[in-house]
Amino acid sequence: MRNIVAECQALRGPGSVKISNRELPELKSGEVLIEVVAAALNFPDLLMTYGKYQFKPEPPFAVGMEGAGRIVALGPDVQKFKVGMDVMFRGKTGAAATYKVADASDVSPMPTTLDFEAAAAFGVTFQTAYVALAKRGRLKPGESVLIHGAGGGVGQASVAVAKAMGARVIATASSAEKGEIAKQSGADHVINYMEADFAQHVMAATGGRGADLVLDPVGGEILNKSLSCLAWQGRILTVGFASGSFGNIDLSHLQSLSGSIVGVRAGEYGRRNPEAGQIAFNEMLQLTEQHGLSPYIGKVWELGEIVPALKAMETRSVIGKQVIRIDR
Repeated sequence: MRNIVAECQALRGPGSVKISNRELPELKSGEVLIEVVAAALNFPDLLMTYGKYQFKPEPPFAVGMEGAGRIVALGPDVQKFKVGMDVMFRGKTGAAATYKVADASDVSPMPTTLDFEAAAAFGVTFQTAYVALAKRGRLKPGESVLIHGAGGGVGQASVAVAKAMGARVIATASSAEKGEIAKQSGADHVINYMEADFAQHVMAATGGRGADLVLDPVGGEILNKSLSCLAWQGRILTVGFASGSFGNIDLSHLQSLSGSIVGVRAGEYGRRNPEAGQIAFNEMLQLTEQHGLSPYIGKVWELGEIVPALKAMETRSVIGKQVIRIDR
């Protein structure tokens, strides 16, 4: 059986991604074969084409960390799935293809509230949001949480998850359009940080107390400035650096607040402790079913449009998650 794959052939950015025809390997113990219906792009996919992500696969490698489809074959010893089941899957690479060989531990039944395109765009960002907020940030109902980049994939998911967990959500975005996404996802307050001082607005919205928890996928000056609106014993979660800068936190100020800064790598959370990762994922799915959580999809592309889709992510010309539809 042949597999049509969007394959990064050199670490020179999106232009090095080509459509290739590869033969599928024989299934090993614990693996399943999924006929992919849709895959989704995440910022790490773009970084990997440059060799700039923490995980650095050697070319050639298939692009895509997550997707959704239907199981068409089972490897030895796989018992929790059946052929014909609709599932979503996650991993480090390989989603943007007509077929995906996945470890059964990376596959989950599709939530009944999601279609294939939404399910494809769901796992990475919502798992990141849940692990960050619930497991690393220990968010409690009634706390105030500041979420940056709320119009992006992780930011939008974090707004939805935080609201479902009972938090008071303050969101920042770089445009009115992105702010509207945050509002639709449940944000109580939305701040356009290009037009206003977000720290001042956060202090006003919290009665001068500040945010109990800050979730930041942006880094740089946004991360630095977040310290000025952090509550006593507040926590800052760093989940990414979309700005291209790591930031430079004033540790003396952080200490004066008895605050903490916590790094989040949601994928490693589950890989290093599979049991904890599965528990977190199940809890997140339960929250999804209860509150109807869903990603905001900005644009759907065809597999042959993978290069412009990645470039649109690089130039930020598309708002929300980008989905690759796998037509046959």
